[in-house]
Amino acid sequence: MPRTIATSAADFLPERRTLPNMREAAQHCRGCDLWKNATQAVFGEGKPGAEVMLVGEQPGDQEDLQGRPFVGPAGKLLDRALEAAGIDRDDVYVTNVVKHFKWEPRGKRRIHKKPSAMEIAACRPWFDEEVRVVKPSVIVCMGATAAQALLGRNFKVTQERGKVISREGIRFVATVHPSSILRAPDDQTRHAEMAHFIEDLRVVAGQISGHRKAA
Repeated sequence: MPRTIATSAADFLPERRTLPNMREAAQHCRGCDLWKNATQAVFGEGKPGAEVMLVGEQPGDQEDLQGRPFVGPAGKLLDRALEAAGIDRDDVYVTNVVKHFKWEPRGKRRIHKKPSAMEIAACRPWFDEEVRVVKPSVIVCMGATAAQALLGRNFKVTQERGKVISREGIRFVATVHPSSILRAPDDQTRHAEMAHFIEDLRVVAGQISGHRKAA
């Protein structure tokens, strides 16, 4: 009898779905083929009850090696932006819509490669369970891949960034991925993009401040 090939992370979710259990189980996920060339799965990081969930596309090179999300240059920029926006890092859970690093070789470097719609869909059960456990007040989609995965494939970050969008009882705010700021062609553009990014995060800060007052 032929063996059934897994096409979703749903087959690898642990019976008891706590964050530590899921983080461990994700290391054995074979829901798509990205695990084959990745060092390890990079699960989200933060605590249940974090008010803000920041969602990127996938781990980068440093994240893949260290096993933690947003520890590379983009993560350092993100930390500075959060501080400038007045968001406490302890109130944040960070994750990606895809848990394995997809890359292609270029010389001795590993260069990021965009995950396919099938790979994003296969990994979705991990993200859905993270949302269920963390119960964030606001989900911040950083970059087009995360925004389109969560808000629809026709969603345009350039048109909708910084706006509060409610879907099924959850508030979303879309913005750029911090790595795009690092790729800016010159310092002037980079500073302007950083300022715009911080303004988007201040919208998020206002949402959680209002949530605390309402509570």
